Amino acid sequence: MAQALGEDLAQPGELQDDSSSLGSDSELNGPGPYRQADRYGFIGGSTAEPGPGHPPADLIRQREMKWVEMTSHWEKTMSRRYKKVKMQCRKGIPSALRARCWPLLCGAHVCQKNSPGTYQNLAEASGDPQWMETIGRDLHRQFPLHEMFVSPQGHGQQGLLQVLKAYTLYRPEQGYCQAQGPVAAVLLMHLPPEEAFWCLVQICEVYLPGYYGPHMEAVRLDAEVFMALLRRLLPRVHKHLQKVGVGPLLYLPEWFLCLFARSLPFPTVLRVWDAFLSEGVKVLFRVGLTLVRLALGTTEQRLACPGLLETLGALRSIPPAQLQEEVFMPQVHGVALSEQDLQREIKAQLAQLPSSASEPPPRPQARLPGAPAIFEAQQLAGTRGSPRPEVPRIVVQPPEETQPPRRKPQTRGKTFHGLLTRSRGPPIESPTRSHRSSTSFLDTRF
Repeated sequence: MAQALGEDLAQPGELQDDSSSLGSDSELNGPGPYRQADRYGFIGGSTAEPGPGHPPADLIRQREMKWVEMTSHWEKTMSRRYKKVKMQCRKGIPSALRARCWPLLCGAHVCQKNSPGTYQNLAEASGDPQWMETIGRDLHRQFPLHEMFVSPQGHGQQGLLQVLKAYTLYRPEQGYCQAQGPVAAVLLMHLPPEEAFWCLVQICEVYLPGYYGPHMEAVRLDAEVFMALLRRLLPRVHKHLQKVGVGPLLYLPEWFLCLFARSLPFPTVLRVWDAFLSEGVKVLFRVGLTLVRLALGTTEQRLACPGLLETLGALRSIPPAQLQEEVFMPQVHGVALSEQDLQREIKAQLAQLPSSASEPPPRPQARLPGAPAIFEAQQLAGTRGSPRPEVPRIVVQPPEETQPPRRKPQTRGKTFHGLLTRSRGPPIESPTRSHRSSTSFLDTRF
């Protein structure tokens, strides 16, 4: 299964050749004549200035101040004000603060803090020759029109090599998946290599466990879940896809495995990632459903796609104007799919999956639904991992006898012991003087 999906991603075609990463308008419209980089770093791009519908500068500054305030007290913010975090993520994290916010949202900052020196050791170690050769062949394919990844000896490709190699050493049982390349490349555009590595770890193991392993069992399950959601939300589109024989594994792996980094304009990719790191995998389903609706939602669009090739072409050639962030993202957030709906459908499809002895069953319960669940899990793990506080021991020392002994005061009828004896029964015979003088302080009756 993994080999088939990997070959599909590697095949040359409209979206899989060396210049396949659709990271910005430069790659949708072709390079410019002067090779000038846009504001995202793509050579020849046309996004040097904000387009129509982009928030004005003063609104961006207000959002930046809100994020600075929230991230300055992150634990308090996540504990009491996550709804505000979610709404700000949906509006888009300011570009200047994504390097600060992404590790906080996905919990990578806690992983890095708990494992000091781990990435340095992995980066300095020798990688598996098999994985190193495979990674080396894929480096030039990751955003070839971005200024970071133009030169094979530049810091972009070399940093990408180190991050991907470090992951194969960190999880040798999983190794390297080709779809991790564009994910790590987007992280490196915003973060230093060490932080990008821990964000990649969180995405692969917390947000999308089972996606990048040798069997990709979670991808198979989510493909069935996606078709079931299509049947419920877009029944006519679902019927058309079944009629022409377009199964979800023909288009969904590239979308979900790469987090749409090779399928959407780069500003929209960043907005999708903002929401994904906040709300979890349901954002990927919402984006996928929106793309299918934009490509095949009308009767005219379906009639223009009588066969498999035409349908796949329509899914891969949605007009760029419909994919711009300010137009596309409100439609994504408007999809009627909640976390409860998604979990219910996952359970239904999990029960219908055929059992296979050669491949492990998917385990979607290991997937955490977004930043709040990750924050709570890390807080709980920190509480369990901290040493238990020592209970202070109370030691009562008997008073030292004074020399010479003091004369016993006249307390007859005034002591608490005397009150008890008078109210509860006959008086208790007093011990002899010698016994009373040897009685310790702790044996005194109160």
